[in-house]
Amino acid sequence: MSGWVRSLAPAQSPGGKAGHDPPSVHRTPGRLVAFSDAVFAVAVTLLVLEIRPPTDYGNLLHGLAVLWPSYLAYALTFLFIGQVWANHHVMFDHIRAADRVILFLNTLLLMIVVFLPFATSVLAGALRSGHGHRTAVVFYGLAFDAAALTFNAVWRYARRHRLLSDTLDAAGATAIGRRFQLALAWLTAGALLGLLIPVLGVAVIAAFNIFYWLPIRGESPRAPS
Repeated sequence: MSGWVRSLAPAQSPGGKAGHDPPSVHRTPGRLVAFSDAVFAVAVTLLVLEIRPPTDYGNLLHGLAVLWPSYLAYALTFLFIGQVWANHHVMFDHIRAADRVILFLNTLLLMIVVFLPFATSVLAGALRSGHGHRTAVVFYGLAFDAAALTFNAVWRYARRHRLLSDTLDAAGATAIGRRFQLALAWLTAGALLGLLIPVLGVAVIAAFNIFYWLPIRGESPRAPS
């Protein structure tokens, strides 16, 4: 009986805690970044598949013009996924090792990124139909918010467990962390404003996309001493 109970206990690596890699393991994040890049590429490709061409070619110009909600949602989400990809690279420029928790948190982030084309389709459909604007904008904003939340989780875990490289100083790590925290607050504000004034919520999310393409001081790796 005791042997059976022990077999159900979490496995503990020599020299480490249960569920964590031992201190001697230094798994570089190269494969994680390569896999993430592939998922980002798939996600942005799926976005254009949500734009359905007009069915009435007798009035094609009008048919293309009324698709403006799809164009808007496509552009917003493409730029959002693009800046998530860019900031993901910034983050993993400084993460020197990827343990199982980092792998899991990054997988959650990618799961949300692949969900964004669906949220985009919902927003575009609501704008085209003229109904459900508040619900669609809040849903869209919360999907973005979930991506920001997992982004923060990866960074905070890596920093707390000293998985950052020596090419990033404390000031740079703090600046990057604050930037990620601001993203969470910004997108939450966009979702809440969308509940009150849908157009304003979309505008806040659009402004977020523009701002987060800008670099910040200290984010680039320093030359190793």
